[in-house]
This record gives sequence, C-alpha cells and structure tokens, in this order.
Amino acid sequence: MSLRVMSPAMLNAWSQTLVRAMSTQGGAKNIGFVGLGNMGANMASNLIKAGHKLHVFDISKPACEGLAAKGATVYAKTSELAKNSDFVITMLPNNAIVDASYDEMTADGVNKDTIFIDSSTISPDLVKSLQKKISAKGARFIDAPVSGGVPGAEQATLTFMVGGTEAEYNAVKAVLECMGKKITHCGVYGMGQAAKLCNNMMLAISMIGVSEAMNLAVRQGLDANVFAEIINSSTGRCWASEIYNPVPGVCPTAPANREYAGGFSTALITKDLGLASGVANTSNSPIPLGSLAHKVYQSLCEKGLGNKDFSVVYDLMKKEKFGL
Repeated sequence: MSLRVMSPAMLNAWSQTLVRAMSTQGGAKNIGFVGLGNMGANMASNLIKAGHKLHVFDISKPACEGLAAKGATVYAKTSELAKNSDFVITMLPNNAIVDASYDEMTADGVNKDTIFIDSSTISPDLVKSLQKKISAKGARFIDAPVSGGVPGAEQATLTFMVGGTEAEYNAVKAVLECMGKKITHCGVYGMGQAAKLCNNMMLAISMIGVSEAMNLAVRQGLDANVFAEIINSSTGRCWASEIYNPVPGVCPTAPANREYAGGFSTALITKDLGLASGVANTSNSPIPLGSLAHKVYQSLCEKGLGNKDFSVVYDLMKKEKFGL
C-alpha cells in the first residue's frame, strides 16, 4: 500500500512497527524486567513483540504467569535474572523497594556489559547513589522514568526521560523505542527523574483542576459530555480532560468507567508528590499548588482510596460541599 493513501492512524501504526523491527536488526537482546504491575507488564509485553527474549521477575505469581504465556522466562531470583540479561529494566513502586531490589540483584556481582535501566519514579538522589554503586561493580546504570500512563504502556507510546551520558543514552535508545515513541536525553544521572517529578506534579494539579471544573459544570446543569467537548476544543484542554477524564462515561477507556480500578494509583501519585515536595525543599523552589495537591491526595489515601486510580479525586469533589 502506498504511504500516500494511508490514513494518519494507519501511518502511525506502520511507523511504530518499523521502529520495532529496526530495533532488533542487531539481533534479539536478552532483557531482564523486574516489576510487572499495570505499567511493567505492558512494557515487557511490547519488548516480546519486538522480538527480544525476556527474563522476568515479580512477587505476583499471576503477573509472572501472564508473561510466561507470552514467551518470557520467569526467575525466582533477580540476581540470576541479571546475570542472563544484556539490559535490566526495573519498574517498581518506591525508593525503598528500588534500593532493596538493586542490593539483592547485584549482591553476587554483575556482568560488566549489562546496562541497568530504572523506569520507576524515585528521587534523583537515589538515582545518583545507585549509579555509583552499580558503576563501582563494573556495570552501568541510568534513570529512564516514563510518562503516558497505562494507555501509553499498552500502545508502546510512552515518553522516556533519560538521565545518563550521551553514550549510555545511545546504547539504550533502541530498546526503549520498543516501548515508547519519544526518548529524550534529559542530561546527567537523576535528570530523568527531575523531569518526571515535575511532570507528575503538574499532572496531579491538572487532574484536580479538571475534576473541580467538571463537577462545577455538572452541578450547574451542564451535561458532562457536552462540557468535556467544550474543554477539549478550548484553552482548558489537557491530558486529564481529553484522554483520562475523571467523569464516568466521558472517556470510554478511562478508569472512571471501571469504578476507578487499575490505572495510576492514588497512593503512587501521593508518593510522587512527596518526592516533588522534597526536591522543591532542597532546591528552595515554591510549589504552592503542588503542596495543596499533595494534601488533597493524602486525604484520599486517608479515606482508604489509595488503591484507586488517582482520577478518583473527582468522586471526592462530587460528594463534597463548598469549602473542601
């Protein structure tokens, strides 16, 4: 089929397939993947689709079985996984788990040619600490957190924010392109996380803003779908309004239609806002809206909603009166 008669959607799908095919021209790589949650499982699946051999670990047996059914090899120990991998990608919940996982994974030494890629959201300080620890053992470590949510992980359209040397960025770029459409070199170690924390703070603020506006519109009698169409063709348009709208029935694929199950948990956005607050403190940067967003999401966790998608903040707005 001629490219001139392809629709934009078909052209995008074709180009993504081409990128994945080109990424394996040098041969399939052995890639370790630690952390098969809502994001990680989809990312690992896309690496398999690209032709790479996956070595996986997760504390969830069903998560491991799901990847094994697609051809991945499951490991009981991350140290063994790392020894059999050219690249190791970690996608884990928080600082403590990431730190402990790398201690366990590298306790018996590392292959000097292995590149460790952490795509979790952690503090820039921990990135620098891990980089020193891994490099002292003879291997390489970079930070490469992601943005795009579960939809981006499913569709291999994530944005990767990479912290490391130019040579390390070039070494991992083809692998990351199997899972994302934009791979950006942000600078030295920790700069990927610096970008991610700023992005997630803005995401939390915008989700609260969209929830407030949608609730105000509905309470005045506006139809939610009509108002969403207005926002998304006006200056209020954003990812939270267009792709991930918090009102049930507006975006068919959004967690709001599943009683806020799955997606990006309230506990995780609260954790990220805490990390952003810490970085703001050390850099002497004012974040009045970021601090307020942190308090709002902390209150959701206190109400037992930590496992719900972070768009559940709309449900809180819907039930509250003026003066929250």
